[in-house]
Amino acid sequence: MTSTTLTVWCNLPLPEGALGALTLGLSPHRLVRAVEMPEYNQPLGRPDRLLPEADVVFGQPEVDQCVASSRLLWVQLTSAGYTTFASADVRAALVEHAVPVTTSSAVYAEPCAQHALAFILAEARQLPRSLRDQLGQHGWNTTPTRAASFLLEDKTVLLVGYGTIAARLAELLAPLRTKVVGFRRMPRGDEVIEVHPVDKLGAWLPHADFVVNLLPAHSDTVEFFDTLKFATMKAGAVFINLGRGATVEQSALLAALRGDLGAAYLDVMTPEPLPPQHPLWSQRNCHITPHVGGGHADEYGRLVKHFLSNFQRFLHGQPLSGRVY
Repeated sequence: MTSTTLTVWCNLPLPEGALGALTLGLSPHRLVRAVEMPEYNQPLGRPDRLLPEADVVFGQPEVDQCVASSRLLWVQLTSAGYTTFASADVRAALVEHAVPVTTSSAVYAEPCAQHALAFILAEARQLPRSLRDQLGQHGWNTTPTRAASFLLEDKTVLLVGYGTIAARLAELLAPLRTKVVGFRRMPRGDEVIEVHPVDKLGAWLPHADFVVNLLPAHSDTVEFFDTLKFATMKAGAVFINLGRGATVEQSALLAALRGDLGAAYLDVMTPEPLPPQHPLWSQRNCHITPHVGGGHADEYGRLVKHFLSNFQRFLHGQPLSGRVY
């Protein structure tokens, strides 16, 4: 394969430096830029007339075009998740044609884990309370804020969806001496923390101080966090979502926030953008960031570097990083 000139299609809105690095790194192979670029690193949901020329896709392609291509050899997604490629029929079609799909989870593990840690620390140190005081009546509420703050030592944190992000978050939490327990569909046995099958989560929810949702979106996880699971959580627990909005029944979450749930920190919602009139915006104990958990200043540069490294593996028949099938 190394003697063949390949065509790589890309629809990332790359800044000049990252685009130059990609072009140089691909030489002598051909780079084709999509006709239409998204504003961010996200699927447009529309076909691109140049994608059928591609041997390799790097970006957020329209899934039906990839399935229909007779030329495609590999799909490298520029996200940690692969929601649009997760369905059984898409998987079967691409596997049948020996087209591997890989994600950029290695790029997003660090920023997403740090974002989740920031959420946890914000609640422990009561930062939203002080921010409300600053933006509101400028109240110097020392006594209640100190009383509501707490240490993370011996707090129980559940990581639901134990992949690369959860593994890195577990490392970041270790010095704070929290009890961290992971949940995944099928524990492998080589995890460095205690990990259980996700169907055992219900027994742990009543004991958790923080529940961190890192689940991808597919048919098995739609509204995974529902009324029953929120009701099972202990009073005062904190729910964090950096997985996908579709994995949460938002009406159930809102009801829980108006009940015994202590707080929610959300980086993903359904729909996105969350409409300005949505009640989660004004719910006092709900704290929202606009799907920026993976964002960082060198995001595109790191995506290009990761892809070029994987591209060399692909050319030499080596195992691909972030392969999902």
